Amino acid sequence: MNKPAEIGIGSVVRDGLGKSVASLMIKVATAGLTYFMFVVLARSMGTEHYGHFAFGFSLATMLAIGASMGQQTAILRYWPEDMGKGDEAGAMNALKSGWALTLIASVVLSLMLCAAALVFGLVTADMGQVLHLFAASLLILPMAAGEYGSSALRAQGSVWTALLPRDVIWRSLVPGLVWLLFISGTSLGGSQALMLTAALLVLALVLQVVAARARNYRNAIGFSGLKVYWQKRGGASRWFLAGTVLDSAALNFDIVLVGLFVAVEASGLYFNAFRTAGLLTLFMFAITLVIAPMVARHYHAGEMRQAQAITAFCAWAGFLFSLVVFAGFVVFGEPILSLFGASYAEGYWVLIILSVGLLMDAATGPTRIVMMMTGHERQYVKIFGSIMLAGFVLQLVVIPLFGIVGAALVNAGARIVAQVAIAVWTRRHAGIDTSLFGLGALLPGRG
Repeated sequence: MNKPAEIGIGSVVRDGLGKSVASLMIKVATAGLTYFMFVVLARSMGTEHYGHFAFGFSLATMLAIGASMGQQTAILRYWPEDMGKGDEAGAMNALKSGWALTLIASVVLSLMLCAAALVFGLVTADMGQVLHLFAASLLILPMAAGEYGSSALRAQGSVWTALLPRDVIWRSLVPGLVWLLFISGTSLGGSQALMLTAALLVLALVLQVVAARARNYRNAIGFSGLKVYWQKRGGASRWFLAGTVLDSAALNFDIVLVGLFVAVEASGLYFNAFRTAGLLTLFMFAITLVIAPMVARHYHAGEMRQAQAITAFCAWAGFLFSLVVFAGFVVFGEPILSLFGASYAEGYWVLIILSVGLLMDAATGPTRIVMMMTGHERQYVKIFGSIMLAGFVLQLVVIPLFGIVGAALVNAGARIVAQVAIAVWTRRHAGIDTSLFGLGALLPGRG
């Protein structure tokens, strides 16, 4: 085998491993703090108010992903691609235009949500029941900005500055302040908790901007080159947007439907089960934060074995971690859910069902990010989107009949089918096996 190629692969994996460990450290802290945040909110607010918070938080998350206009994915691809070509001006225009698009779309979607809440409140003659929707609109811009700002810094090789303010500082401030208010005799309603969450996220993002400037990372907004950028890369950006909206919907749409068709209290229970199940993909998510620009750089440079090495490492590391967490859920699922309150332990089977789907997600590896970074975003949206859309339609029938267990079964089933389909497509057409079997492509005599 070619020795220089082997050295190159080893260097790539070591670089990815070093940054992935740092990313994992932050994401482990993030997972713990996020869990603590939701536990504190659930215990201090009561089931109805927490249900309003869960509904509003999930809705704001989906809309914020839409508000980012796919630019959080675009910058991960275009910054390393342009800088690798020596086109610093193109990279900077991508960065500035991404910020401009995020700002414009966030304002538009926030106003649309406020208008919808106002109409609904007037029709029902009960504005008190839509206050959490108005509060959720305040979360859209900071959430979208946080997502894009983090991606822009990660595209430049940052880990700590990109992740620490939002993932650690914000998630520490929210439960800390909520608990202080609770022990002082103030229990927040759903809308109040959402507004507090938005205000503290803005503070964390200000700290991130200051830290980025101190470390000389590029970060600027500009509208002058927006037209040129959209003419050149608007087509791909639309597919990036569609892909990220689909991913967000796959994680949040069920919660919204449960709140609409079952009960707001059930929405909180399902929300907690889904957030808990999401811990399975913690390591996979931490790694993909690092490997996205690496995959883009090596793939577009024609260094396929290096790109395959990165994805194989990601798949195995993520799956082994997920398997251990899944075993923990099977044994300790009820005590874990009961941290939110005794009644939330009823979500045990929802947790297990959702976890099975996410375990398959880990086994098929970083399919989404590989397709996005290699220029196959359109195919990703078509394959993943068509399967998940069928699942969403099925949810409309299943949830009213079978409640949260039915919602979990459809979600897990659709996720398994979709992940297998896009993993097979990626191996055949992009030349990278993102699954656990991708390790075999690196063996002597292969590739």
